[in-house]
Amino acid sequence: MKILIYGLNTWPEPVGIGRYTGELVAWLAERGHEVRAIAAPPYFPNWRVGLGGEVGAPQYRNRYRREHIGGVRVQRCPLWVPARPNGLTRLLHLSSFALTSLPPLLAQRRWRPDVVFTVAPAFFCAPGALLLRRLCGRRSRAWLHIQDFELDAAFELGMLKGPALRRLAETGERRTLRGFDAVSTISAAMVQKLAEKGVASERTRLVPNWVDLTAIRPQGPQERFANPYRRELGLSDRQTLLLYSGSMNKKQGVQVLAEVIRRLRHRRDLVWLLAGEGATRPELEAATADLPQVRWMPLQPSERLNDWLNAADIHLLPQKEKVADLVLPSKLMGILASGRPVVASSPPGSELALLAADGGLCVPPEDVAAFTAAVERLADDPALRAAAGLRARRLAERHFGREAVLAGLERELEKLQAC
Repeated sequence: MKILIYGLNTWPEPVGIGRYTGELVAWLAERGHEVRAIAAPPYFPNWRVGLGGEVGAPQYRNRYRREHIGGVRVQRCPLWVPARPNGLTRLLHLSSFALTSLPPLLAQRRWRPDVVFTVAPAFFCAPGALLLRRLCGRRSRAWLHIQDFELDAAFELGMLKGPALRRLAETGERRTLRGFDAVSTISAAMVQKLAEKGVASERTRLVPNWVDLTAIRPQGPQERFANPYRRELGLSDRQTLLLYSGSMNKKQGVQVLAEVIRRLRHRRDLVWLLAGEGATRPELEAATADLPQVRWMPLQPSERLNDWLNAADIHLLPQKEKVADLVLPSKLMGILASGRPVVASSPPGSELALLAADGGLCVPPEDVAAFTAAVERLADDPALRAAAGLRARRLAERHFGREAVLAGLERELEKLQAC
């Protein structure tokens, strides 16, 4: 099958959507499919082209570039990257890629892909994907995979404002969604959101984010004692490490962590490790600058990911209430697979709340007192941590193994192409 993967982010971005898209491209190619990709040069999570890639990856400039990665032809297209993203600048950012990628996208008409697989964000790319499908003829199919509902999140977080603008955006979104042969997303709550947006159930698919269960596995007590990150940080076996790692932007709600850490500053047995990039990182650094138990590190290379996730005794996963059913943090799958418990914040009944409650504790969003109490409860009860970690690993094994998820996606792609 000839598959074109079209989206903003892909390898070598080390986290988030870019990582999953890159793994998808590589997996499909290894399965013998003829795969091409159109993407921007890496810029996330640093929001700067050339600084968004995995450690040791090639350096990129913000310009058109064609390369071959693992037998896959990847066309890079330039884009405008704001230094401090907000509602308007994010729109311009996403629009810039949709415009610069349109000529290389439409040039794929000669190749005639069987499936044009578009990853959102950026939803602005969706009209171009539909146009290419029409140009390629009846045998071509269009699939839209939604990692997060970017327009809804922008309005809910106040990054975009105005009822008239929202009605206009939602009308355009509904019309675009109706043009795709299949629309998938990463959680059951988000599939329900598609139904609310008018997508017929026979065209929706659940394709959760996945984790390599072989590469990420729980470490036992002896391995924990020898964990290289705990050694580098100079931690004793009696100290409890709490880890937040990933993007630091509005929807993550990481601002709550500063107050939680401050409330627990008397606990010298607790060490807080924060790693990531994003618009709210400077604010969080400033708020914790006088707290010696807080350590900062950059995002770590993928080859060290298992040690990184297992270094933590407790993972931290705050989230804003307004985006609870619009996104599902991609880092959650690795946390579950590592067999370490998590303290998350999400409204009752949300996808994150259900998963986190099984693999740790979940509290209401932006409730500092509840988050603090949950951290202390897990920190003071090693048996509770161990039990939650076992449940977390079972969740990952039952629902999020990479081979099972991607094999299911492959079968759906083949069914769609055969229609």
